[in-house]
Amino acid sequence: MLTWKNVLHFAQKGNPEPTRRVEKTEAEWQAQLTPEQFAIARQKGTERAFTGAFCESFEAGIYNCICCNEPLFDSTIKYDSHSGWPSFTQPVAENAIKYKKDTSFGMVRVEVICNVCDAHLGHVFPDGPEPSGLRYCINSASLQKH
Repeated sequence: MLTWKNVLHFAQKGNPEPTRRVEKTEAEWQAQLTPEQFAIARQKGTERAFTGAFCESFEAGIYNCICCNEPLFDSTIKYDSHSGWPSFTQPVAENAIKYKKDTSFGMVRVEVICNVCDAHLGHVFPDGPEPSGLRYCINSASLQKH
């Protein structure tokens, strides 16, 4: 189980190796994604709180990356954080997510990115429920459910 200590280690010292890599040009991503998905997943945007398709959805399934279809999160570790975005306590695999220090907007946060295609997913915070204490705060537009 990943903890905040693991997240900080990855963000500072390097991320685990992905299972594969998917790389496309900006034009290829733009052709594949909706304008909202492209703005969020490829240009590090954020959807407005409480507007995402998966914010209040708790149906069983696996949440995959909208860009490369890599499995990222399982519905069994999704919870209602009341933050306005889908929240999870763990990724499906340690190497599913890439962690990057984010100092945008005058804040210090840890950005979470798909480790396979570098799609922006959201951020992770150390204020989630036990036992991990993690809250992966993810944009619905970066996900597709299977």
